[in-house]
Amino acid sequence: MTKPSLPDLLHAAVSAVGGTERPGQVAMAEAVAEAIDDNSHRLIQAGTGTGKSLGYLVPALAHGERVVVATATLALQRQLVERDLPRTVEALHPQLRRRPQFAMLKGRSNYLCLHRLHEGAPQDEEEGLFDQFEAAAPTSKLGQDLLRLRDWADETETGDRDDLTPGVSDKAWSQISVSSRECLGATKCAYGAECFAEAARERAKLADVVVTNHALLAIDAIEGAPVLPQHEVLIVDEAHELVSRVTGVATGELTPGQVNRAVKRAAKLVDEKTADSLQTASETFERVMELALPGRLEEIPEDLGYALMALRDASRNVISAIGNTRDKSVHDEDAVRKQALAAVESVHGVAERIMIGSEYDVVWYERHDRFGATLRVAPLSVSGLLREKLFEDRSVVLTSATLKLGGDFNGVAASMGLSPEGVEGDDVPQWKGLDVGSPFDYPKQGILYVAKHLATPGREGTRGDMMDELAELIEAAGGRTLGLFSSMRGAKAAAEELRGRLDNPILLQGEETLGELIKNFAADPKTCLFGTLSLWQGVDVPGPSCQLVVMDRIPFPRPDDPLMSARQKSVEERGGNGFMSVAATHAALLMAQGAGRLVRATGDKGVVAVLDPRLATARYGSFLRATLPDFWYTTDRNQARRSLAAIDAAAQAEGK
Repeated sequence: MTKPSLPDLLHAAVSAVGGTERPGQVAMAEAVAEAIDDNSHRLIQAGTGTGKSLGYLVPALAHGERVVVATATLALQRQLVERDLPRTVEALHPQLRRRPQFAMLKGRSNYLCLHRLHEGAPQDEEEGLFDQFEAAAPTSKLGQDLLRLRDWADETETGDRDDLTPGVSDKAWSQISVSSRECLGATKCAYGAECFAEAARERAKLADVVVTNHALLAIDAIEGAPVLPQHEVLIVDEAHELVSRVTGVATGELTPGQVNRAVKRAAKLVDEKTADSLQTASETFERVMELALPGRLEEIPEDLGYALMALRDASRNVISAIGNTRDKSVHDEDAVRKQALAAVESVHGVAERIMIGSEYDVVWYERHDRFGATLRVAPLSVSGLLREKLFEDRSVVLTSATLKLGGDFNGVAASMGLSPEGVEGDDVPQWKGLDVGSPFDYPKQGILYVAKHLATPGREGTRGDMMDELAELIEAAGGRTLGLFSSMRGAKAAAEELRGRLDNPILLQGEETLGELIKNFAADPKTCLFGTLSLWQGVDVPGPSCQLVVMDRIPFPRPDDPLMSARQKSVEERGGNGFMSVAATHAALLMAQGAGRLVRATGDKGVVAVLDPRLATARYGSFLRATLPDFWYTTDRNQARRSLAAIDAAAQAEGK
């Protein structure tokens, strides 16, 4: 039997989902198939509307060997497993003569733990186990969540938190889930044979396509204990997010509360002297943290160094002692011991890492009004880690609507440990970049307006001229506005100010769940939605409800962000341009994502307004503009208002 051709397979898949075949999608599918066949790597920029999911799923399914697909967002994972994969598998079956299996795999804490559910969570203050279902008042929100979880446990087939609707609070979920460190292991657990997390792993081992997330991919790479099944091909969707997700997984933290919990959990499992030494070290650490001021620690202060050394040594002794102790008064000792070990090992690991003082780590204090001080340690760069762990033994395809920053792929490639495109060498992973474009006609569908006449935004204070400009633009647009702000404080200030000046309803992030806000915003064209980071990337509202996207300022990282400023300084010490490599690249990525909220379908029209004159006047402005969709560009405020008014009038004439 002749092997079915890729164009035929893609045509069948696109027809099955009711889509339209696009040249960019065909080019993408061919590039993915080529990378799989010659075991090489690709960076593929595929604009909104390309249909990139099918662009990589079809060649992946045709390949026949196991493929792992890693995404950043839950929404895309669900779309792949619940919609795209089932339809595509069925559509390709007549030609492939097989039905490839697929499965979703997440971290262990995303699955309900039957041991926790039935035996209860080991508690710090109680003699043994604590029945959280009995203790929580059934009329309280927590009590109601826990009772609902107990009922759900009897009917769920997956135990996956995301299959529970409506969801429950993090506090409720933590009562019936465990981290991988706290898990007893299937062979030791009385419920191992029924374990939801183990079942998910078993399904993944049998699947041809495993859909996971960036965080689990990072854990798989960093911790050395494989979580994902063996695979020849890795496809990373929403790849612009990968570096920040891997950095998050590789970041350690210590707080007095966390250390105190570790002390309480270990106290019953070790002798009094060993427990007391950890208690003393905990108290010393807490005193140091009370005086901690936010900011980077280029050198570890003497008092902190002493506290960390005491914590490291005391926790090491506890870890050794826990293994030898059996306390008959402790009920379900294996679970109690495992939780205590997880807590103490975490403290030991972070304390030791900071004490080692690697030049490749950044250490800093953070202060939160509610939670107090936190000590954090993060890698200066994850590029070496990604290069070594990601690109060595498999073919990797990285794709996103935003991979070309300032006009080429090299910036994103460098952040992942790759040399510039075309550089040859024995130990240099070879890759090619491909921009398959977008089906949208950006110059005709959108305008990029930069408010060049406004004052340059400062660090503090309200911007009166910016508020006036924003109000005028919203009035011209008849509402229909997504306001993207670089800080929550800026979003709140604008919402408060404009609620008093305009008749349009203004929704503010944090006042409702994100899903509810987006639903309400989409339902009423007169409504505006203001918010910060998750709105820059997480809003998909095609049609007339979103015809003006406003950015209050270029979203550079804060100058006092310890990790970003350390990365910038590191580039400068090596002779590079730290500002362009770190701050401008960070801003370009966010701005491209933010501007991408405007045109989501072929009929969409509108304006992206940037209320920061630096995009027009600063030297780096051209780099940032080159990253944005190719909208028609203007700095004429009257032109922007006339265009918005015309788009609003056309939408109203159509009854929208």
